[in-house]
Amino acid sequence: MLLHRTVDERSRFGDAVIVLFLLAQAADGVMTYVGVTTLGVHLEANPLLASLMNSFGQGPAVAAAKIVASGLGISLHLIGVHRVLAVLTAVYLLAAVLPWAGLLLAM
Repeated sequence: MLLHRTVDERSRFGDAVIVLFLLAQAADGVMTYVGVTTLGVHLEANPLLASLMNSFGQGPAVAAAKIVASGLGISLHLIGVHRVLAVLTAVYLLAAVLPWAGLLLAM
């Protein structure tokens, strides 16, 4: 038996997910910037982002990466794939936000 959600329920779930996704992006952006500015670019696990930081500077590279990621997340929200966006949000929190938070709190 399939469970059908109403449009209002789907919308509330999607709205909550996109807000959490954007908050995760913002938190990751701030912590990434603080971390690489304080401790060095070598701590950035994403080689593409680290390369962009070395080429264009930490601020512009992090801002560009977060703008692109946020735009893609908003696109997923607009086409209605909220469960995928929810999984991506959880991955970001576990793989990016928590490690940076742990590292920065240990300083």
